[in-house]
Amino acid sequence: MRRVGIVAKARLERAASHLAQIASWLEERNLAPVFDPDSAALARSAGANGRLEVVERDELPRHVDFIVVLGGDGTLLGTAGRIAQANADIPILGVNFGSLGFLTEVTLPEIYASLETAVNGTAQIEERMMLQVAVNAGGAQLAGRIVLNDVVVTQGALSRIIELSVSVDGEFMMRVKADGLIIASPTGSTAYNLSAGGPIVHPQVDGLTITPIAPHTLTNRPVVVPGSSHIRVQPLIHDDQSEVFATFDGQALLPLRSDHVVTVRRAQKPLRLIRASARGYFQVLREKLKWGG
Repeated sequence: MRRVGIVAKARLERAASHLAQIASWLEERNLAPVFDPDSAALARSAGANGRLEVVERDELPRHVDFIVVLGGDGTLLGTAGRIAQANADIPILGVNFGSLGFLTEVTLPEIYASLETAVNGTAQIEERMMLQVAVNAGGAQLAGRIVLNDVVVTQGALSRIIELSVSVDGEFMMRVKADGLIIASPTGSTAYNLSAGGPIVHPQVDGLTITPIAPHTLTNRPVVVPGSSHIRVQPLIHDDQSEVFATFDGQALLPLRSDHVVTVRRAQKPLRLIRASARGYFQVLREKLKWGG
């Protein structure tokens, strides 16, 4: 390991001093810290010395051996997507500056102990399934994304209930009238899926969750399908007043038409997530969901 990427949530002033200190810690160990432009500006504001190496955020995964993220889960999700788009195979360490942080689970007092394990090769690394999402129309691909948590097909702000046709591995599954539909990875099961009444799925389970959002028919329940499944969702739009959108890890929004088809399957490469060695998965659930000890 020679080069370490450092990414902070945009305008996260609370992280500035930590960015500068992490850079110094790495340099003391003959490792090169590499910042994206916004994070470099924060580090400089806290007195980071010397000439900081800066690489555009989208290009960062191609230039480093692993990435430290300071922020909330949204910042980590964006970085995970960039790692996937770069076809990189580098681990990511999330440090929690948010309020919940299922993914950015390392706390501030744990930063350097976690960095030490990453640097010396003893880090506990989990592979998390990612989702390959495509939006097609007339045989042509209009958009493609690789996401860690979920893809959501949902109504617009002023829309009525929407209707969707769902198939799994070429077999028709259901027509659902609802506010929308969530297709989540096991990691994403504790995100929007959980809020919509879907199940919590352990990250080691090889499955995908299909969860209707406020379905018109109460027997439309969440379903867990094999991780190898290919899922197809098509909006059934009957008038000009309906608005339907696809969102990818809550980071991007794409309007859909009646001839658009959203397909979801397991991505070829998983995300490599560095875990806090002192904390197991169920302890994270207890802490984040305020379950009784």
